Amino acid sequence: MKILRGEKTIETRWYRNKYRPWNQIEKGDAIYFKDSGGPVTVKAVVAKVEQYSDLDESKRNELLSKYTQEDLGTTEIMPEILEYVKGKRYCIIVHLKNPKEIRPFNIDKSEYGAMASWLIVDDIEKIKRE
Repeated sequence: MKILRGEKTIETRWYRNKYRPWNQIEKGDAIYFKDSGGPVTVKAVVAKVEQYSDLDESKRNELLSKYTQEDLGTTEIMPEILEYVKGKRYCIIVHLKNPKEIRPFNIDKSEYGAMASWLIVDDIEKIKRE
């Protein structure tokens, strides 16, 4: 996983409207990562959060140029990335530190909806499923 290898040091979220984790994540929070369909395997700590609003094409391209290396491990901004962020008005950039591999566990996100990609919980134990 790129986060463990230090190739990915930030997590970005691009939105048309404000959505989780907008104003719900802060420095010091723990973040857990999993591949789609798999268990949670990585934990990192939030070092810093940046939030941008009222983005236009120029501001989006500026953020992409500045952060693509830290987010995707490359300086090339691929056409599919440009298409993905097109029209997005909000961006959250979460800087990560101290990533570590953890004992894998599954989660129960039934209360969040099947398509939820970002869950906010006070205690990870509440959604762990062994």
